[in-house]
Amino acid sequence: MTQEFAGAPGTVRAPDPTAVTTAPDLVDESVRARPATALRPYVAWYSGYRQRGLPPALHRGLPSPYLTFIVTLDEPLTMAGHPDPAQPPGRFVTLLGGLHTAPALISHDGRQSGIQVAVHPLAARALFGLPAGELAEVDVPADAVLGAVAERLREAVREARTWPERFAALDGALLRLAHPSGRVPPEVLRAWDVLRRSGGALPVAALAEETGWSGRHLQDRFRRETGLTPKAAARVIRFDRARRLLAAPGPAPRLAELAVRCGYFDQAHLAREFRTLAGCAPTVWLAEEGPDEVKFRNVQGGAAGPGPEWEA
Repeated sequence: MTQEFAGAPGTVRAPDPTAVTTAPDLVDESVRARPATALRPYVAWYSGYRQRGLPPALHRGLPSPYLTFIVTLDEPLTMAGHPDPAQPPGRFVTLLGGLHTAPALISHDGRQSGIQVAVHPLAARALFGLPAGELAEVDVPADAVLGAVAERLREAVREARTWPERFAALDGALLRLAHPSGRVPPEVLRAWDVLRRSGGALPVAALAEETGWSGRHLQDRFRRETGLTPKAAARVIRFDRARRLLAAPGPAPRLAELAVRCGYFDQAHLAREFRTLAGCAPTVWLAEEGPDEVKFRNVQGGAAGPGPEWEA
């Protein structure tokens, strides 16, 4: 069952009764919503998921231009592998993950439930009190950053009975956390904005010229605030666009056409980048985690586009 909430949780579209799963032992819900208006400078979207009775599977959490904040509802999230292979596998009731350039591996035994919050990386200071660079390539329990607030947030979400109520609880908790820091340099904000708008196609030299900084200074400050260098961020932005287009409803695009559309030199370049960032070829990923409704694609997945422009 997939429902799309067009507005804030208080103004959602009524569920489609024809979308409810009829198999008695199968639960497969995927619900997407935008946060409250006041949170949109910090959060792009919420993605709620609850699954029961599906075959056990291993899912790739792919690199994206958003930090990953996950609040589980029932069972913990099982991380079989992290972007940094030196980080051991583990189970998380809440998880906060930085930007990364390698896939995470999430396993489930046929059951999984929670809400993923897509956080703008330059909002990390405002929401979590630290630059996103301190979270680069790692996953941590949210309470390691937020303390007892993380568990109170989770309990408020778990006590809610419906998806709109859960999203409303998240709105309230995150609004209480949000305190603009004023510490993100405007040059980094400008660089991130220009890079996103270009689809990751702007050369680093041109990006430095946009900010008035030297390339080296931009690289250092950009990496501290986002967790990636401008060049690595451009790769992730291009890849994120390509894999979303690849998994969009309808016939899959030809890889050569997709490469040109997303700014790759050619199909071979796209394939190499996909193997590096996803850990497999595009056709393999599409076969394993493509648009079929029965596939598990909620954690670090989903097809939302970029959120509105914002300031940290």
